[in-house]
Amino acid sequence: MMTVYPGIDALRVEGSPLLKDRRVGLLTHPAAVDRQFNSTYRIFSAARGVKLAAFFAPEHGFMGTAADGAAIATGTDARTGLPVYSLYGDTLRPTPAMLATVDTIVIDLQDVGARYYTFLWTMSHVLEAAGQHGVEVVILDRPNPLGDRIYGLPVYPEMESFVGRYNVPVAHGLTMGEMATLINTRWTLTPATLHVVRCEGWQRAWRWSQTDLPWVMTSPAMPRFSTVLHYPGACLLEGTNLSEGRGTALPFEIVGAPWLEAVTLADHLNKKRLAGVRFRPHYFRPLAGQYAGQDCQGVQAHIVDEEAFHPLHTWLLVIREIRNLYPEDFAWQPPRATPAGERYPFDLLAGSAEVRESIDDGA
Repeated sequence: MMTVYPGIDALRVEGSPLLKDRRVGLLTHPAAVDRQFNSTYRIFSAARGVKLAAFFAPEHGFMGTAADGAAIATGTDARTGLPVYSLYGDTLRPTPAMLATVDTIVIDLQDVGARYYTFLWTMSHVLEAAGQHGVEVVILDRPNPLGDRIYGLPVYPEMESFVGRYNVPVAHGLTMGEMATLINTRWTLTPATLHVVRCEGWQRAWRWSQTDLPWVMTSPAMPRFSTVLHYPGACLLEGTNLSEGRGTALPFEIVGAPWLEAVTLADHLNKKRLAGVRFRPHYFRPLAGQYAGQDCQGVQAHIVDEEAFHPLHTWLLVIREIRNLYPEDFAWQPPRATPAGERYPFDLLAGSAEVRESIDDGA
């Protein structure tokens, strides 16, 4: 392993020309740390010569404690007295009032490499608002933990949402800085002045396990790197009436429901001989999410070969097989209202209705 330095280490905050004489707004979360586990929040708060003006919070909040989908309120940071503006509540993008005291927004968010993860789309709204209001944007880049692997369906225009705002595949293979450059040049009507502070010592093909960086949980349901490996496929479980393991210690690594039979399901899936993964009967009682407080049976998917494992193929097959084995019990989450009309949550994740309809048709 080579020593990898994320953008916060490469920036060298004090004396940086990108920050000199600028009023700085910081969009970050607790997973944004340097190699000594110092958070970007604390580094900026203590840095001499940095004029912090405001903080901004993505999904899960500034402290990273809120549940998925929970609206975040704007508040005040107790340590600095500065405002913490929510970008996952009443508004998804910075308002003119939020930007009134800011010359530069610094973004340091660890992404997971899948288009469903909303930090990517929060960044896209910041770029648009910054371009419109003459605010510069600095991205402190971090490795894409999945490396440069690209796979999955595109997003059809009628399925654009906050889990897929622009047409990128499920695994997009880009860092936040690279994605910011793409969004800013391809989709932003008034591009922002953008600076990307790149990682040092990192190779784009590397997965997280090939770096010497520790994994710090990016949200309550993303506790370890193995979770990240499953997520591009297992997140699709959220579009069904199956538990994806939220409210347990193994989110996105298990699947279950009160009406499943663990041993039968594990044996059935193992007969498929999927590359890089084995299924073990698993029993759990989630504390939150679907079936909270109920005993569930299902499987845990154990990755036995990281290179051979394909999360999208694996979890689509799991969904298909459970639907076929339990047709009276399995269901898709019902359609919900979107600006484009009623949409199945599964379709918003998948990027089109074709996957769900193909599974229903026995494909």
